[in-house]
Amino acid sequence: MFYAISWFVMFCLLAFWSLGVWALHAATVWAVSSAGALTGAGSGVEGLHLPDWLAPWVPPDIVQAMTSLLSGVASAVHGVLQATPSLADGLSVAAWVIWSLGSALLVLLGVGLHLLVAMWRRRSGGSGPQPRPPVTA
Repeated sequence: MFYAISWFVMFCLLAFWSLGVWALHAATVWAVSSAGALTGAGSGVEGLHLPDWLAPWVPPDIVQAMTSLLSGVASAVHGVLQATPSLADGLSVAAWVIWSLGSALLVLLGVGLHLLVAMWRRRSGGSGPQPRPPVTA
């Protein structure tokens, strides 16, 4: 009975592990695939300017340096967002590798639990029917 319970628990854990990896994979592939649609988000950086109350306190050289820095960052973000949809295939491979490693560890845990139950039963004398001693005539 303990063998069946231990393997049932292991199969339930394997099912939850598979469901979790599948859900995380689906969410990340969706996020990565739709990241290319955000390429227009970085184009609004050029329209940024200091508030009127802060402009007299900031030197013009710093304003110009920050504007050029933000435009460089915007082009880098644009390039990264254009490249992210191609990462979806790599995520699929990574999800399969992570799932298989976790599944193998769960199966090894199940085998270890099986051996632990076997050792426990052997040490306690077992709960099954005991063989009869031989009859001597």
